[in-house]
Amino acid sequence: MSAPLRSRRSDYAELTRQAIVDAARLLFSRKGYFQTTVEDIAKQARVAPTTVYAVTGGKQGLISTLADIWSQAPIVAESLAELPGLTDPDEILRRAGAVVRSMREDYGDIMRMLLTTAPHNEAVAEGFARGTERYRGAVASVAARLADVGGLHPGMTVQQATDTLWFYFGYGGYFTLVDDNGWSYDRAERWLVAQARSALRSPTP
Repeated sequence: MSAPLRSRRSDYAELTRQAIVDAARLLFSRKGYFQTTVEDIAKQARVAPTTVYAVTGGKQGLISTLADIWSQAPIVAESLAELPGLTDPDEILRRAGAVVRSMREDYGDIMRMLLTTAPHNEAVAEGFARGTERYRGAVASVAARLADVGGLHPGMTVQQATDTLWFYFGYGGYFTLVDDNGWSYDRAERWLVAQARSALRSPTP
């Protein structure tokens, strides 16, 4: 009889944690990290403020959790696992563009919040740095695979390719084209992939 009880408690605890994380994500995006209080999060999640601290560690714990949710999204691991089996440079770039687009559509709110808040808060900066390291590491893996299959200009190093891919597929590309310029995600994806392909196969400056 005790096992089902423990299971129900575990399920309730996970539901409570998810409600708090979802509330924080919503409020951080709408109001900003600094303007959002633990009390706001608790009210949105329908729990007590003490529960927010106990379950997630308060705002700092939540910002760390959100950084991990974004930078450890399953699609990243899945795409990296597929990478060794891809031999067509164009397909590798198309896949990279699609994955970055998916990440931006699903987690763009977290990325933008971290980008704007990190310069002003050490805890946020730490989470942002950890996420960026993972993000750039995935981009470097794409650059290395392109080098392996002959997808780079002969004079381009993997580091130069990583820098080039980061220019197009880092934080700025989709934010600029979609949010600032009003492009559709389809148009932005096609343009970024085409420009990255051209840059990677051109002589380095």
